[in-house]
Amino acid sequence: MQISVEKRGKISGGRFPLQVTMPEGATLGMLKGGISQLVPSLSVERQRLTDANKVALLDDSKTLTELGFGEQNVVTVKDLGPQISWRTVFLVEYAGPLFIHPFLYYVSPLFWSHFGRAFEHSFVQHIVLVLVMAHFAKREFESLFIHRFSNATMPAFNIIKNSTHYWLLSGILLGCGVYSPLLGAAAVKGTIRDNHLYIWSCVALWVFAEAMNFHSHVILMNLRPKGTRVRRIPYGGAFGLVSCPNYFFEVLAWLSITMMTLSLSSLVFLVVSAAQMTIWAIKKHKNYRKEFGNQYPRQRKIMYPFIF
Repeated sequence: MQISVEKRGKISGGRFPLQVTMPEGATLGMLKGGISQLVPSLSVERQRLTDANKVALLDDSKTLTELGFGEQNVVTVKDLGPQISWRTVFLVEYAGPLFIHPFLYYVSPLFWSHFGRAFEHSFVQHIVLVLVMAHFAKREFESLFIHRFSNATMPAFNIIKNSTHYWLLSGILLGCGVYSPLLGAAAVKGTIRDNHLYIWSCVALWVFAEAMNFHSHVILMNLRPKGTRVRRIPYGGAFGLVSCPNYFFEVLAWLSITMMTLSLSSLVFLVVSAAQMTIWAIKKHKNYRKEFGNQYPRQRKIMYPFIF
């Protein structure tokens, strides 16, 4: 099978179009390997191939015949740039708040004392620290043992972009707000934020949301055999109501923290996170409907049960 490989954009090394010969039964992954041999700077992970109709070729395990290749073919390759594994990006972005929150918690009384605002941590501040640490420890665990990624890598720059959200918003912004004198013991005394029954009710909501979020991730993990890019319709748990219950329950978990703190910084983080996850959910919902058509349950909402 003869394949002519044209380039899209700038690619260093190699004379294009490349001429690659593939044996019968060759897979897309083998074709990428052949291209990489001819252009060493273009590793398999950096390649994005499209066919003559400009349709992206994504599943490396599929044979070229399954993808519609014949005797003579033309594909276009784009250099995606330096890559980094999805797992590494997740581990780094979630690690930020795990270091930032304890630091801000213990440093904030010392910092504010220099401005005449010495304070003692309140019960709700103790609880928030525990919940935030538990949340991101759970995310690290899921990144190591639960999540299965359809793509092994992403552009290396994403580690900066993704970490900015978590380190700045859920780390510095949230931490500076909830560990400030505005939520200290004296400031919340006599308010609902000092009511232990109210706080424990919010904690119960948080535990429920985190447990259901974890359950949703386990369902998604079991849909895809390890090392494959298999996609199936998820069933079970809250998937009977929405396409992306994992996002919904994460929003619910952060809502519980916002409710117990009544903090502006917590509210800002909640709104930004909910907006971003809603955008992701809309995209995933559309992809489910496009891929599975009439097989996909029509009654499912996108992310918010019975609403949207």
